Amino acid sequence: MKAIGYRQNLPVDHTDALLDLELPAPAPGARDLLVRVKAISVNPVDTKVRRNSPPPEGQARVLGWDAVGTVEALGAAVAKFKPGDRVYYAGAINRPGANSELHTVDERIAALAPNSLDDTQAAALPLTTITAYELLFDRLRVAQGGGAGQTLLVIGGAGGVGSILIQLARQLTQLRVVATASRAETRQWCLDLGAHAVIDHSKPLATELLAAGEGQADFVAALTQTAHHYPQIIEALKPQGAIGCIDDMDGLDAMKLKTKALSLHWELMFTRPMFETPDMHRQGELLAEVAQLVDAGRVRTTASENFGSINAASLKRAHALIESGRALGKVVLAGF
Repeated sequence: MKAIGYRQNLPVDHTDALLDLELPAPAPGARDLLVRVKAISVNPVDTKVRRNSPPPEGQARVLGWDAVGTVEALGAAVAKFKPGDRVYYAGAINRPGANSELHTVDERIAALAPNSLDDTQAAALPLTTITAYELLFDRLRVAQGGGAGQTLLVIGGAGGVGSILIQLARQLTQLRVVATASRAETRQWCLDLGAHAVIDHSKPLATELLAAGEGQADFVAALTQTAHHYPQIIEALKPQGAIGCIDDMDGLDAMKLKTKALSLHWELMFTRPMFETPDMHRQGELLAEVAQLVDAGRVRTTASENFGSINAASLKRAHALIESGRALGKVVLAGF
């Protein structure tokens, strides 16, 4: 089968940063779906793994943690799906990625794709949807339907996770949603997705909130450059507020949270499948819930650019855009 992967950690502009490969087709495990991949999207985790995680010696590693495709075969213990089902999912970081013609995924973390979206539109959603949903409801512990009188500040509102988080917070809670963006097009993107207000994260957050008449926030979703924004996040939060983080950073000083009794929560959507937690099935369930919201017209795709066929050249373009820090929404690709 065709696949795209890498054999060594290289900068994205290197000829061999990503390679077109021919690999054996995978065989599904007991609880796996064998999926013929139709479309994918690209996330920051793809670029981080490509840069920093060496593949096994003498082998290539296949990336990709967003996919839409058709079920071709089932593991012996699969109960939820049948051949021909059109599914979407984000997969597991400790298994081969979905940048391949055929891919296996545990049925517990997959769901039927939204009927109202084409393959590329649906491929934009899984990883960021799981991340945003878990951050909002499992980490920050906002109750569905709750949040009245409280404010959520979304740092990096126009990115992949921010784009779906704004929508989920508006559709499933009563929170007031304030997003950050620093360019005219990203500001408008956040407003179009439902943000009540947008402030500029290139300026001090606490000052920007006050200038916008928003006061302090109850929750902060710190989705990008958290280490840079950390002092301002603390200042911008109400006492006993909560921070939800997803990005990497070194040297975080948790003692700075003590005076306001702030809580810090990490979200990693790969945790459930990586450890096969007892509630691993929640990822499939929440993707099914969001598919219903999409088909009801309440949530829209966050796909913003289609880079064409799934091959090494197109994926290198997508990686370069993400590494530039100027991506808007999600980059998608379709077909081999």
